[in-house]
Amino acid sequence: MVYVFALICSYLLGSIPMGLLLARLAGKGDLRKVGSGNIGATNVMRVGGLRLAGLTWLLDMVKAIAAVFLGTYLGGAGLGAWCGFAAVVGHCYPVWLRFKGGKGISSLFGVVLAVSPVAFITCGLMWLIVALSSGFSSLGAVVVFCFMPVLGFCISNVVGYAFLAVGLLCMWRHRENISRLIHGTESKIQWKWKK
Repeated sequence: MVYVFALICSYLLGSIPMGLLLARLAGKGDLRKVGSGNIGATNVMRVGGLRLAGLTWLLDMVKAIAAVFLGTYLGGAGLGAWCGFAAVVGHCYPVWLRFKGGKGISSLFGVVLAVSPVAFITCGLMWLIVALSSGFSSLGAVVVFCFMPVLGFCISNVVGYAFLAVGLLCMWRHRENISRLIHGTESKIQWKWKK
């Protein structure tokens, strides 16, 4: 029952729509009706600029970190990693928004940071190198999705399987981006400091 409680709480933490709330507070309207319609940091940057997107990214990470810490406190590192997965599920499929959420990349980084700062730095550098060199944020994300389970299994089997689940979920959420990358129609990163 403790494990179920931790997983449910983690899902609910992850399902808090930080981007949607921040955009509304900043007077940018309903994120679901502007830009790409996504509630994640990338769409926040399109409508509100880099600073608001950065705050969205940070808060999406914090809710995943809190979920990992909750699980670790209640059941150890293995439960912590799976609570992180539950938080990413909540971010992608929030109950408050009829299960239409973000794509999970910011929450993914929160999970990795909470579980292993070394893995976080490794994934962050991989994303930066690929995204900045190619101009495609989604390509950097895909590389991270593929590599993070390897880092997880270096920690433990339980963490490895949790990281694999997170990577597969985020890969699924990015399936349209992957299709556009294959067909050469994916949009490149557009850095906007303010709007």
